[in-house]
Amino acid sequence: MRPTQPGEETPVELTVLGEERRLRKELGFWSLTAIGFSNILGSGWLFAAMFAAQTAGPAVLLSWIGAGVLCALVALVMVELGATRPEGGGTVRWPLYASGRLVGTVIGWSVLLSVGGTAAEISAIMQYAAHYLPGLYDNGRLTGSGLAVATGLSVLLTALNWFAVRAFARLNNLVSLFKVLIPVLTVVALFLSGTHSGRLTDHGGFAPYGYAACLTALAGGGIVYSVNGFQAPLDFSGEARNPRRTVPLAVLTGIGLAVLVYLGLQLAFLFTVPDSLLGHGWHGVNFDSPFGQLALVLNLHWLATLLYADAVVSPGGSAYVGVAIDARHTYALAKNGLLPRFFMRIDPRSGTARRALLLNLVVIVLFMLPFGGWQDIVSVMGDMYLLVYAASAVAVAAFRAHAKERGLPPADGQVPGVHWIAPVSFVVASEFIYWSGWHHLRLALPLVLAGVPLYLMLRRDADGRPPREELRNGAWLVFHLAALTLLSWLGTFGGSGDLPTPYDSVAVGVVALAVFAWAVRSGRTHLRTAPVTSLATE
Repeated sequence: MRPTQPGEETPVELTVLGEERRLRKELGFWSLTAIGFSNILGSGWLFAAMFAAQTAGPAVLLSWIGAGVLCALVALVMVELGATRPEGGGTVRWPLYASGRLVGTVIGWSVLLSVGGTAAEISAIMQYAAHYLPGLYDNGRLTGSGLAVATGLSVLLTALNWFAVRAFARLNNLVSLFKVLIPVLTVVALFLSGTHSGRLTDHGGFAPYGYAACLTALAGGGIVYSVNGFQAPLDFSGEARNPRRTVPLAVLTGIGLAVLVYLGLQLAFLFTVPDSLLGHGWHGVNFDSPFGQLALVLNLHWLATLLYADAVVSPGGSAYVGVAIDARHTYALAKNGLLPRFFMRIDPRSGTARRALLLNLVVIVLFMLPFGGWQDIVSVMGDMYLLVYAASAVAVAAFRAHAKERGLPPADGQVPGVHWIAPVSFVVASEFIYWSGWHHLRLALPLVLAGVPLYLMLRRDADGRPPREELRNGAWLVFHLAALTLLSWLGTFGGSGDLPTPYDSVAVGVVALAVFAWAVRSGRTHLRTAPVTSLATE
């Protein structure tokens, strides 16, 4: 076989380019915004207002605002990547380009596991459907019949994503319209039913459990999970008509709209819960289906009926988008070499990755077997999402540092201020992971670290060992995960408490900032010796 000449694409790169060109570039601003908004506003709005109020009382309003601002910072990092390097499944590809195979494999493994997020939405549908069909859910877990119905729903969602990008976008636009109308109608109806004055200061005051509870509410109250999903338009950047313009606007618009809806829902919940239920403070407010049961207590039976119906539509819309995103991630993992290139095949007639859709259908069903409950799945998924955000912050900083080192001019689509937003985003993502608590991290982080032996099995040089350069360039991620695990065990968020507050969070921030500098330096070294392939715009 003739050796590949410098600057000439290898046969593998030609195959990847050929499949990439089959993606249909048919998504505009409103379609991308609807994808992002629909992915954010899933089952979280049905639960988070109550759990967040239980955790922090009225002060939880600060948590929602803080989560929106911080997620916007993380989003700006990912926006630059999507605008300057538009590619299907980009959130999987960018860490590989910037940091090498070890980081790419561990992050790719995390993304493959995060298919469980779609399983969580399907599980939420089953929980609310049990209001009409009690045999689907029992003691917080799916029954045998519930698993069968959930499998059928997974097949249906896969089928809806099977045919074409344009059909996906049109159907998602309709679902998103319905999903925004019901929460807004809920806010209006609850306020019109009558409010109770003094709710922001009575029953223990504005912060009855202290302002530190606002941090706990970010994870324990379901706020992080609820706002998560804003990155969805980025995974469709390879199918956008004008990604440099539409992707940034779509991501930020989706976050803004979702946070406004969540704030409205939180205020409606705080101001309309009857005084009779607050005898033990906000801790004592407990519903199985918060807004549905609250509507029944307030004699809004028509609203309760509508809410129980929407409790199927909202998570269903997020699961519908999730199936599409998971397929693009699997497609990108096949491009990365973590999965066989068999799953990279794009159907030429529909422009969809059908083989990837089928693989994810199997993974979704398998994920529901051990984690039958919504809360069990959600507790693990949020940390995996945040890890992807942290790796993206490293990627954007490494790309910029490499371009500066080569004397290249700023690329079209660069976001002003990312030179400081990237490290802040990395620290924020690390803090969010830590604040999720030892109870969750002791399950999530070992699962993620399982990607390391997977890398060792996949990567061998002539001596049967992984390349030393790859190990050196990716060591920062393994260290960071191990450090977060140790700090969580020692800290006050469900840990032993040997590292008291606020020193535990300060320690996480200091370690995260040091690891970020290490990671960017390693990324610059990697890019210097193994520059970005032709798939990523220089």
